[in-house]
Amino acid sequence: MIGTMFNVCTILAGCAIGGTLKKGIREDCQGAMINAMGLAAVALGINTIAANMPKSEFPVLFIISLAIGSVVGTLLNIDGRFQSLANRNKKSKLGKGLSTAFLLFCIGTLSILGPIRSALYGDHTFLFTNGTLDFVTSIALAATYGYGMMLIAPVVFLWQGSIYLSAGFLQNFLQDSLMTEVSIIGGILIAASGLSVLQIKDCKTMNMLPSLLVPPVWFAVKMFAL
Repeated sequence: MIGTMFNVCTILAGCAIGGTLKKGIREDCQGAMINAMGLAAVALGINTIAANMPKSEFPVLFIISLAIGSVVGTLLNIDGRFQSLANRNKKSKLGKGLSTAFLLFCIGTLSILGPIRSALYGDHTFLFTNGTLDFVTSIALAATYGYGMMLIAPVVFLWQGSIYLSAGFLQNFLQDSLMTEVSIIGGILIAASGLSVLQIKDCKTMNMLPSLLVPPVWFAVKMFAL
């Protein structure tokens, strides 16, 4: 849980800084920080793909997974539903800020794959990176919505903690070959998120999240078919 604790602490620290500064952070400086985080996400995604692609036992599985997952996500309109949730008028500005923070901090590849890799391999890289991204984002959010944004920290802890514990219970099923395939897809989604942050291409990464479920289904079918 080291990675999760780091992630939660960076959110709390970012909210404390942003709440203190309020709107004192210049807009161009906020843009510079966001661009830096976007580039970091692209770099991490590419590195993850390059590290796992040579180990893949099913070289075309990630292509099939992305195709199927993207179609399913688009039909379900995951991105549109979450954007509507974030933009919906709330009773308070804080409510809108918290809903936006949930989307940014929880519904993302790093926040999902990070606890899994942490539980299975003791690899906290994804969560450390996610924590750094969330630190910058939380400063910007707290500068707008105030100290109340700290309320998202326990939500992130419960979210990532539940994924961490679930990965521990499913350790026998989450074999290395499966995690390799999931990591390739995760790397692509991370890179796609970076492109969206940089406003190069809005890949609607949320619609692609179901792609992460295709490899487990494939391995489950393969296991029971033998």
